[in-house]
Amino acid sequence: MNLFFSIFLLFSNSPELIIGKEVVDPGIVFIFEGAIKDEIHPKSLHLDENEANVHIEARVNWDIENIPKGAVPGGFIPYLNITAKITNQHNGLRSFIDLTPHINLIDNFHYARNIYLPGSDEDLYSVEFSITPPQSAEIALHKDWKLIYGNKILKGYKFFYKNVDFKEISRSKRL
Repeated sequence: MNLFFSIFLLFSNSPELIIGKEVVDPGIVFIFEGAIKDEIHPKSLHLDENEANVHIEARVNWDIENIPKGAVPGGFIPYLNITAKITNQHNGLRSFIDLTPHINLIDNFHYARNIYLPGSDEDLYSVEFSITPPQSAEIALHKDWKLIYGNKILKGYKFFYKNVDFKEISRSKRL
C-alpha cells in the first residue's frame, strides 16, 4: 500500500454529523455537516484546532442529474457566500461565522470553519445557514447562462435546523 493511500484511509474514517441536506434550482445540492475539528492552513486565518470543538461544513455541488448544460455532475460550486449562526438552545448564546473554501482528501472542495460552540457540548443547538450568490464583481456570466438562468447562479437561501447535537462530533479526535 502506498503512502498516499495509507494517509487517505487514516483520515477518511472520521465521523461526520449530517445537519441537513437541501437541493435547489438549478440542480445544486447543499450538505451541511459538523465534522471533527482539524488543523487548517494558513493558521493565522483559522481558529486553532486546540481552540475549537467542531469543524462546521457546507458541501455545495452540482447534483448528478437535472443540472445545467455544461455543469460537471458532482462538481463544486465556487464563489458563494455562506454563513452559519449557531445558537445554544439552553442559554441563548450565539456564534456567527463565515464559511470559507477549503480542500482536503475526504470532501475535496467545501466551505468550512473551525468553531468553538457557544456553550456546553451537552446542549442542543439550532443552526442557520445563509447562502448568498456571488456579487457581479466576483463572477462573470456568459450570455447563454443569463438568457436561461438570469443574473445569478442561484437566489439567496436560509436553511434552519433545530436540536442539533454536537456532543459526539465535538468529543471525537482525528486518528
